[in-house]
Amino acid sequence: MSIRWKTSLWWALGVMGALPLVAHHSITAEFDTSKSFSVQGTLAKIEWVNPHSYIYLDAKDEKGAVTSYSFEAGPPGNLRRAGVLRNMLSVGDAVTIDAYAAKDGSKHLGLVKAIHFADGHTIVMGKDPADLERLNK
Repeated sequence: MSIRWKTSLWWALGVMGALPLVAHHSITAEFDTSKSFSVQGTLAKIEWVNPHSYIYLDAKDEKGAVTSYSFEAGPPGNLRRAGVLRNMLSVGDAVTIDAYAAKDGSKHLGLVKAIHFADGHTIVMGKDPADLERLNK
């Protein structure tokens, strides 16, 4: 193998390894942290996957029509380190989710701020986004 070929291979591997760093985005790139909303309903699905966990909620209006919502949460490892565990959430749980609104105007998409359970306990997800943005600069 020639030196030029080895150098090219190492360079290509280095660039590919750095791509995930470039792909990461700020919370405020997708969500408007000045606009919040709350939705009451039933947990329909929980995806505890990288790079972000997703929580799906079905909400019924006064006529009984169901509207499905998707909520983004942090990576499972970060949530676990913050004390939020997958087994704290179960499909079928009656909850109210407080979330930041999507910047693109999607009405049924949000970033989880807190999950309030029918028995009165609450799971707060992460820190205030303004604090996170300041810490990451």
